[in-house]
Amino acid sequence: MTSTIEFTEIRLEHRGRARRPREDALPEHLDYHDDGCTVFPSCLSCPLPRCRYDVPGGARAMLNVARDEAIRRMRDEGDLPVDEIANRFRVSRRTVFRVLTPRRPEQIDRIEHMGGAA
Repeated sequence: MTSTIEFTEIRLEHRGRARRPREDALPEHLDYHDDGCTVFPSCLSCPLPRCRYDVPGGARAMLNVARDEAIRRMRDEGDLPVDEIANRFRVSRRTVFRVLTPRRPEQIDRIEHMGGAA
């Protein structure tokens, strides 16, 4: 099996036959400027489990998953009133009630897809 790549005229040979490079091949000879986003300055070293642009709702939705888990944990572990939880997280009472409402299966799938625990 012989494979050669010539960079001068971009010609590929595989098993003796010439073929064209794939149209969707990765752009290997491009300068990639890793500008990051508003969350982190570099995409390649970002600590987020998924890119904020790949998650419906963006970074805010990913942060809300962690906040919602903390609200549920706080309500389960202690006997805190909803007003106190709302004040600690600087959200409305309605938001706390929304978080504490049991979830539908499609919501659980979406949360797990974002990297949170259901």
